[in-house]
Amino acid sequence: MSDGLRTWGLRLLALGIALGLWFNSSFEDREVLNERVVEASVSYTWPKGYMVLDRERNVNVRVRGSSKRVRGLDPDQVDVQVELSRRPGLLTINLGPENVLMPEGLEVVSIEPNVITVEVEREVSGSIRVEPDLEGEAAAGAKVGEPEVFPSQVLVTGPESLVASTEVLHTRPVNVGGRSATFEVSVAVVPPDPLIQIARPTRVKVRVPIQPPKNDKRNGARPAPAEEP
Repeated sequence: MSDGLRTWGLRLLALGIALGLWFNSSFEDREVLNERVVEASVSYTWPKGYMVLDRERNVNVRVRGSSKRVRGLDPDQVDVQVELSRRPGLLTINLGPENVLMPEGLEVVSIEPNVITVEVEREVSGSIRVEPDLEGEAAAGAKVGEPEVFPSQVLVTGPESLVASTEVLHTRPVNVGGRSATFEVSVAVVPPDPLIQIARPTRVKVRVPIQPPKNDKRNGARPAPAEEP
């Protein structure tokens, strides 16, 4: 074989390889497009000093792409992001493709619902009175008096309306079962709503006065054997 024929053969082989690579790389682009509905979580960002009360947790996002990309899509890769303004109140948010984060090569067909409402309130702090919750029965003949709490108030933070409507907080149950003398215990304060946070202190000391039975001469306070949870 002459050098000219060998050269042309190599050129044709290179052209065939190039055409094959082009065909394989463009095959995905020529695939029939598929659609899929994904339940996506909604993430919110809001300015400091504000809180979100009622919110939409999930929406359905219909995406379109090649069969391979749609089949391989992990729903956790689709996230709807909403940025809230500083204005408090009931906000109406229109959702569009610009709110959706997802892998490249896919497009948003629709979002359901595409309009959501979100309630935004100012975050405030306030001091609220604490009352202990008692459980159990004291020893036979013993009388339980009015418990005391130290400090009697704790600082909380939360949405303005919830803080304003909360008049009293409660502790975790303090067990007086079988007790026959006054005792003190440290116990946690329970937030009345997940949106309310106990700032400080998170625990209080509860003193439970107990008048012992008449045949029991013990008196005064004694420490609890263990702290309440």
